[in-house]
This record gives sequence, C-alpha cells and structure tokens, in this order.
Amino acid sequence: MPMIAVVPIGGVKGELVKAVADFIEGYYSRFGMRVKTLPEIPLEPFSSAFNLLRGQYLGRVFLPTLFRLGERTGARAVLGITEADLYEEGLNFIFGLANPSLKAAVVSVHRLRPEFYGGRPDDELLKERTVKEAMHELGHLFGLGHCPNPKCVMHFSNSILDTDFKGPLYCQVCDGKLSKALGVLK
Repeated sequence: MPMIAVVPIGGVKGELVKAVADFIEGYYSRFGMRVKTLPEIPLEPFSSAFNLLRGQYLGRVFLPTLFRLGERTGARAVLGITEADLYEEGLNFIFGLANPSLKAAVVSVHRLRPEFYGGRPDDELLKERTVKEAMHELGHLFGLGHCPNPKCVMHFSNSILDTDFKGPLYCQVCDGKLSKALGVLK
C-alpha cells in the first residue's frame, strides 16, 4: 500500500504531528494511501541551513534528507514538520516548501502559531493551520499548482490571513486533478 511519511523535525509536539497525520490519512486513504509517522529528526543536522543574520533556516536544505528518508522507507511522499522558521531566497519567510521531483516537502509551524502575531497560544488553531499547509505542500508533491480559488487549500498563502481564510481541502477543480493524477480507488 502506498505511503505518505510524516516526519517531525526538531521538537514538534507529538499531538500536533498526530493530528496532521490523521487528517492527511483521512483524505488520502481514498487513493489507497496510508500515513506513517517516522521518528523525529533533530534540528542539528540542518545547521548548515541556518542563516545567522536572518535567524532562519533555508527551507530547501531540508528536502534532500526527507527525500532519502522516502527512498529508505518506500514512501510515495515525505512531509517534514518543523519548529524552525524557514525562508527561501527572495522571500522574508515561507510556511512550507515542496519539491515534486524529490517527493519531499517541509512545513514550518513557527509562523503558524498565534503567539507569533501577538495572540494567545491556541493548539486547535495551530493544528488547523498546520493541516492546511501540510495539505497544500502535499498537493504540490502530487502535481497541483496554486489555485485562484481563495477557499481552496492550494491557494497561495501570502500571509497568515490567507491561511486562515482558506479551507483544509482541495476545491472541486483541484480535487479532480488530484483524482486524475493519483487515481481514485473504487
């Protein structure tokens, strides 16, 4: 049975990882996929990705390690979830990053936390936001691009307001593309 691997990186709470994995499996099981949570990877191996001036990690550096995990485990896709604040060249930050050719993606919860914006900690809101970003990056891994529908999970999040506005699922158009790409099991 095809598998999506979820990998915590650097101290992400187990209940958050479980909530994300459960949601992903609930959706992707229709394609005959299961989700397996792999053991946590410490943040130390990614120290070369840390930019001291920015106080952030270059997101793309995480992807080759996740790719190798996918190869070792036979996963069809690997999703890392990290506490690290991520960026890419030319961007102030990223919520996540996917490389379809590597079948690897990473999501940062750092800027998904309400307290990052001056709010009170809210585990439920954090789970909701993390699920949305995880589903978004997995969509990219399975061939979906950004969607113009602001309620679709594949809509680009330029800010946390965009993430909060969109839903956790693919719109009808994106769902159709995904079903065609992965094949709905009868």
